[in-house]
Amino acid sequence: MSPTSPLRFCLAVLSRCLAVCGLMLGVACASTPPVPAVDARAIIADARKIVTRDGVEELLKIPVGGTEQWISVRGRDRDNPILLMIHGGPASPELPTSWAFQGGWEDFFTVVQWDQRGSGKTYTANDPARIASTLSLDRITEDAAEVVQYLRSRYGKDKVFVLGHSWGSLVGLGLAHRHPELLFAYVGMGQVISGQENERVSYALTLAAAEAAHHTEALQELKALAPYPEADGSLPLRKIGIERKWSNAFGGLVHGRDGILHYLNLAELSPDYTAQDVAAMDLGSQLSLPRLLPDMARFDFLRVTDFGCPIILFAGRHDTTTPSQVAADWLQRVRAPGKQLVWFEHSAHMMMVEEPGRVLLHLVQDVLPLAARGPAQAQYSCWMSQNSAVRCDTGK
Repeated sequence: MSPTSPLRFCLAVLSRCLAVCGLMLGVACASTPPVPAVDARAIIADARKIVTRDGVEELLKIPVGGTEQWISVRGRDRDNPILLMIHGGPASPELPTSWAFQGGWEDFFTVVQWDQRGSGKTYTANDPARIASTLSLDRITEDAAEVVQYLRSRYGKDKVFVLGHSWGSLVGLGLAHRHPELLFAYVGMGQVISGQENERVSYALTLAAAEAAHHTEALQELKALAPYPEADGSLPLRKIGIERKWSNAFGGLVHGRDGILHYLNLAELSPDYTAQDVAAMDLGSQLSLPRLLPDMARFDFLRVTDFGCPIILFAGRHDTTTPSQVAADWLQRVRAPGKQLVWFEHSAHMMMVEEPGRVLLHLVQDVLPLAARGPAQAQYSCWMSQNSAVRCDTGK
């Protein structure tokens, strides 16, 4: 036997052992049944559990505007500033999908998700028949102010950040205008400035996309909507549904996709939602949409340009749901302690899941520092131009 034979023998035995172990592992993996959704929720809950000493992880039902409303509060350091996200829709809560995108936010902010009246978990917590008559943009904006006051009191904060998404941007912008003293800054994502102008431009862009694609069915259905909006300014639910059907199909909601089912399905795995809560999402939409669409159609901040807190807009370059150029043009005329426009070149309306890394980057780079600035330092005006070069002016 050569001097190297014992080594070869040991390696051969080791190889056989590894092969057997690998085979056993393969058999075990092959025989493992799919994880049921209820177990998947538990796995996600455990993986995202806040374990830091000064962290906060609470799911609370709180009194708001004569109702009980649900909030989720999560962050790895309760000394971090609060960021309240106001969801879209109407009645499309982002609490059940937030597990997929806000983990990084929780390193820098105490993040609050809030199910508005008539939405999600809050829908199940109240009598829908009693809530129906109270559904209005004004009431939900006042609810938002109450939620902010609750957060200030419970967590000992003077001010908070507010991020309004889509429908939530109507609520958030109204809140920023009414109560700037409560906010470090307002962040609009998929910002609506005027319901009428939003729909007019969305329709024109979607029609142009259908023409470019030579899509006969889309062209027929879209042209049949004219005039859109209606001559009296109203937005019939049926017409909005058809316009959004094709806007979504051409990537105006999620860039590069023809819909949003992949995002909505995330709610099925939410650790914070029961099956009843998930079912309530559709019920909440049925209750809220016909009652809140008239308020959306009447919403008009085109001439409201003076704000007492900084305004930051996150704009998706391909957004035809709430066309970004309308908001970008408006921001040029805004007078505020600070303003900034950030373009997301690979996003439409859902940039928190389309470009999650860049959303986190700009929350930390552009939003977070405003919590540390005094009044003198906040007197700046800075925005991102369309070619991504930064241009800044000082003063109001």
